[in-house]
Amino acid sequence: MQQFASDNYAPVHPEVMAAIVAANDGPAVSYGDDPVSARLQDRAAEVFGERARIFPVLNGTGANVISLMAAAPRWGAVIASDVAHVHTDENGAPERVGGLKILAVPSVAGRIGPDAVDRYAGDLGNVHRAQPAVLSLTQVTELGTVYSPADLKLLADAAHAAGLLVHVDGSRLANAATTLGVGLREITTDVGVDVLSFGAAKNGGMLGEAVVVLSDGGSVAGASADLGEAVPYLRKATMQLASKTRFVSAQLLALLGEPGTPTSGTGEGAPLWLRNAAHSNGMATRLRAGIDAAGLTETVRITCPTDANVVFATLPRAAADRLRTHARFYDWAPGETADRVEVRWMCAWDTTEADVDGFVRALVGAV
Repeated sequence: MQQFASDNYAPVHPEVMAAIVAANDGPAVSYGDDPVSARLQDRAAEVFGERARIFPVLNGTGANVISLMAAAPRWGAVIASDVAHVHTDENGAPERVGGLKILAVPSVAGRIGPDAVDRYAGDLGNVHRAQPAVLSLTQVTELGTVYSPADLKLLADAAHAAGLLVHVDGSRLANAATTLGVGLREITTDVGVDVLSFGAAKNGGMLGEAVVVLSDGGSVAGASADLGEAVPYLRKATMQLASKTRFVSAQLLALLGEPGTPTSGTGEGAPLWLRNAAHSNGMATRLRAGIDAAGLTETVRITCPTDANVVFATLPRAAADRLRTHARFYDWAPGETADRVEVRWMCAWDTTEADVDGFVRALVGAV
């Protein structure tokens, strides 16, 4: 059965697997004091800027929780969109583990604007309210849309002006950079992001993500004077420090590229993160074009821009159920009427043109 459910379903990319095997050659110092992790740190400085410090962790929720805990005081709160993963899909981990209240604001196609900061800025200094300390943005958003560098700069400037730090949940950051035609630094460090959760598993990795600290974070009262000093302790305290960190570092290094190699490019000369993201984005574009060409627009209604590697649409529930005999995918939300449903069709680095074309044919038959 084909899968269009999640890019988490995809296998490990062969280059990532080869890097894991290479890291398995003999013993190495544990807990990140190994040569592979040292090279990863050097590469992070090349990719994100010389001040960047990278800390491999075990999963995306861990990366988000550690980032937010480092950026906020114990009494702090996090401003995020109403569809943010930290708000809807992490089982309350920022609240349960981090002790941080999520302040959700309405989004439009998954995105929020600078007015999200204004909405809660009046609570600053009010002892009766959780104190806004971090603005958390998701790139690519949960609805498959992308923030432009200009949008991110406006958001970061608004947050910093109010004394907040900026966190980006970048589980699909590679897809966003590819869509925008920029490097990873241009949509993080250069626009004022303070701390990043960098995703690997959705883009060809086996397991593991990273917290990337991009600033000292000293602008928020009660936050760590240096985010980079706080993260190692939080990583251990939240059970996200792998004893054999080199195997997580090897995956991240395979995606980002070895020190001294190009940080961008095209074709086989591009880093793996970009090649994988360009392919998965391209397959979603092909899927969207196939749906449009099939003349299904009256029955299959696209609900969000196809900015990255996912297509959102509504269709009759009965048709969705028939289509599920051909491929796995998830329902996202109720449709316009009780007999319709909104679904999410996700492409991955291993999705093929034949997969997409076969899915479109099955969709036509199901409808």
